[in-house]
Amino acid sequence: MTKAKRLEDWYRRVYLEGDLDAVETLFTDRTRAEGLIKDMQVGPEDIRVFVMALMYMVEAPNFRIVHAVETEDWLAALIETTAVRIDTGDPIRVTGQLMARFQGDCIAEAYNSFDFLSFFQQMGLLPEHALEIGMSGQKLA
Repeated sequence: MTKAKRLEDWYRRVYLEGDLDAVETLFTDRTRAEGLIKDMQVGPEDIRVFVMALMYMVEAPNFRIVHAVETEDWLAALIETTAVRIDTGDPIRVTGQLMARFQGDCIAEAYNSFDFLSFFQQMGLLPEHALEIGMSGQKLA
């Protein structure tokens, strides 16, 4: 199985099927991922909490690997995520990127960059034009 297929399978099991025990199937005991929370590396237990928090906010999640590049132990992937807001039924769409070094079938280290600004805007938790407001030098109220 390719690294991209392994990642897709993990997303399916964890997010779509809600199998939180599957979180550990893609990571070594010492794996730490960067980029999900500022200045913090997260491990499998933190990812479980992240998944549970996200699933309280959205339903019908879907993940699609738009582009993937695999070389030796590394996978770089552009990921598109869609879901539906639980509170309003409105659709949301977020993109992100992942770079991961594999050790066998497991990720040994990971670097994430997801568009959480857009996610929180679509969730109604930030003003609609938060990026533009920030780029103008104004503070969000």
